[in-house]
Amino acid sequence: MMIQVYSAQNSVDAHIVKGWLALHGVTAWVNGEYLQGGIGELPPMGLITVSVAEEDYDNALSLVSEYETKEL
Repeated sequence: MMIQVYSAQNSVDAHIVKGWLALHGVTAWVNGEYLQGGIGELPPMGLITVSVAEEDYDNALSLVSEYETKEL
């Protein structure tokens, strides 16, 4: 089962988080990145997410929190 750990601003943001998780040994998936093309002029808020396997959830959540507080 996949669990969402991050709601991205855009596709690039989602892939940066996915890479951050991968760097720390957590496999992640980007969901909804192709939906932004169907929205038109409206920003795709909350449509692009990053998910991980249930067993990686706690570690991923901690890593996402660390990512959000770092200046990369």
